[in-house]
Amino acid sequence: AWTGEIHGRVVCDVCGDSSLGPEDHVVEGAEVAVLCITRSGEVLNYQAFTDAKGIYTVAETMPESDRWDACLARPISSFHEQCTQLGEGSLGVKFSYNHPSGYSHNVRTFVYRPTSVPTYC
Repeated sequence: AWTGEIHGRVVCDVCGDSSLGPEDHVVEGAEVAVLCITRSGEVLNYQAFTDAKGIYTVAETMPESDRWDACLARPISSFHEQCTQLGEGSLGVKFSYNHPSGYSHNVRTFVYRPTSVPTYC
């Protein structure tokens, strides 16, 4: 059997300045969708939520012939009170999955921004 794993983080860019600083924090409970197409052409749709560290994980064990070929990860929603606006470049990321069994792919961080930037920024 072949095993694959995809994980990434979701953070809140409090000041909306596109750089992570001490005022920024992870977003717990953010929903992320991961769609993967297998070598046999099947489309698999996964749904994941971030944990207390802002990390989501999707993992699957399947026959080598049915393993993931390419995937698309995209943020769906943030349940954080202030951080609900998706930051630039966080609409989704496509990638080929060509890791051997037992390895994982790390997706770049998805960023949410507040609807109104705090005055201390």
